[in-house]
Amino acid sequence: MTRFDKFFGLKAITLSAALSMTAGLALAGDNNISAGQIVDALKPKPATRGLSVGPQADTTAQAKEASFLNTVRNRSTRSLSTGEREQIAELAATKPKIDLEIQFDYNSADIAKTSVASVQALGKALSDPALKGSTFVVAGHTDAIGGEEYNQGLSERRADTIKKYLMQNYGLNGTDLVTVGYGKTKLKDAANGAAPINRRVQVVNMDTKTAAK
Repeated sequence: MTRFDKFFGLKAITLSAALSMTAGLALAGDNNISAGQIVDALKPKPATRGLSVGPQADTTAQAKEASFLNTVRNRSTRSLSTGEREQIAELAATKPKIDLEIQFDYNSADIAKTSVASVQALGKALSDPALKGSTFVVAGHTDAIGGEEYNQGLSERRADTIKKYLMQNYGLNGTDLVTVGYGKTKLKDAANGAAPINRRVQVVNMDTKTAAK
């Protein structure tokens, strides 16, 4: 190999490495989301009433939701029964929510460095005046790899980690953050249980003051 070939070969390797690093950085940032996007997703939306549903029925439903939420406030995540977890999921189905692809270290509840920006954006969003006074559910989900009991515990620890981070770094009130873990029971992509999209944290605005005036 001539000196000319060696020189341009080295240049090509250097350029290739630089492009690879740039691509990696872009990919790492692709899943991060802004505080504004989270606020928009979680803003309470006025409820529309059907002809058969009147103000009294609407108020009664809100009272039942509020009563149930009060029973799970300040509860440790692992103390929630299967029935309580399902009830939270049922209520959350009709509420403003957002799925955040927050990654954690392998087999750990430690937030991955690539996802810290997303958690910070969440903290800023939940501190926004537009969401003030709401109660939020922070739900942890895993992929389908591993046993049910292990994944259940892992999802609970990860939800707890997010709550702790929000309280310590953004001064959010712990009573306004209800944590729940679903393990691998509610896969986002059931056809591909190992897909990264299943490893997520869902945040739900449980505000019950959404009825149209």
